Amino acid sequence: MYATLIVVAALWGAATALLLPRAAYRLSVEPEDAWRDSCPAGHPITGPAGGWLGVARCTGCAVAASSSTAESSGSQAEASGIGTDRAAAPVTTASRSETGSETGSETGSEPSLATGSETSSAAGSAAGPAVGPAVGSAVGSVGAVAEPAVEGSGARVRYAPSLPVSLLTALACAVLAAATGPRPELAVWLLLAPFAVLLALVDRNVHRLPDQLTLPLAAAAVVLLGLAALLPDGGGDRTGPGGSWGTALLGGLALGVCYFVLFLINPNGMGFGDVKLALSLGVALGWYGWTVLFVGAFAGFLLGALYGFGLILLRRAGRKSAFPFGPFMIVGALIGILLGALAAA
Repeated sequence: MYATLIVVAALWGAATALLLPRAAYRLSVEPEDAWRDSCPAGHPITGPAGGWLGVARCTGCAVAASSSTAESSGSQAEASGIGTDRAAAPVTTASRSETGSETGSETGSEPSLATGSETSSAAGSAAGPAVGPAVGSAVGSVGAVAEPAVEGSGARVRYAPSLPVSLLTALACAVLAAATGPRPELAVWLLLAPFAVLLALVDRNVHRLPDQLTLPLAAAAVVLLGLAALLPDGGGDRTGPGGSWGTALLGGLALGVCYFVLFLINPNGMGFGDVKLALSLGVALGWYGWTVLFVGAFAGFLLGALYGFGLILLRRAGRKSAFPFGPFMIVGALIGILLGALAAA
């Protein structure tokens, strides 16, 4: 029974993780900017739910790359005289060098560095009627144009599927299932886990936790755990709710207040997005009691401190350097939830 539950949870985590890179790419922007609505090459992001659901693959880039490959193959065949009644005209070294420098360097570098709007405008100006086939060969020279990287807030935000994200999300869901067992709160943890991973990705990319995720996550944690608390105990050792909804509410409030005080003391060292994230993490940790809340919160601070000291020892950062704290808060909360679930078992 438990083995099946763990496998199903792992498959759930792997499946939902396929949708995370696209959402993380769209949300990884500065606070004053709107979320991205186009891929790095300038093609609009479309799909269910306004383009939010789907894998991080651009159909337009794939079509352009395949068409350019076919066009390039046809040009090579024609140049070598294959399938023609006469030999192709010789191509001078100067024309090859000129074409390679124009299409390879200019077009090959800009899609990987510019934002979606900048690349879109650049592509629009370059794709006039005068260039025609040059655009196809230029896209072909880019190579994997469907997976370029975009510069954003000092981080490279990729628009491509991520195997590590899938593995980590699947692992997190599997260990949650193994520790919690068939209790009602397991469904809550499995529903919230992909959003927690998404928050960690966005924070890692641009050092911010968007309100579009933190506030709904806190509300969802309260509502879902409230529903779990209403389910009756089935009589088995691991079938009833393993925590208290009232303690969960107080835990979210307590951890949110603690982070808010830290924010007031040192606004440069603690972001307000961390305060909002603390609300949902406090609710989840408080479900299993005050001891679990303290352990999970302390684990997050400890992991963040060890990471910061490691950067200083390696001389990759200074004492005043900033790094995203959200991922450490989430990992610390995961540790606390696992310990609380094992204790409740």
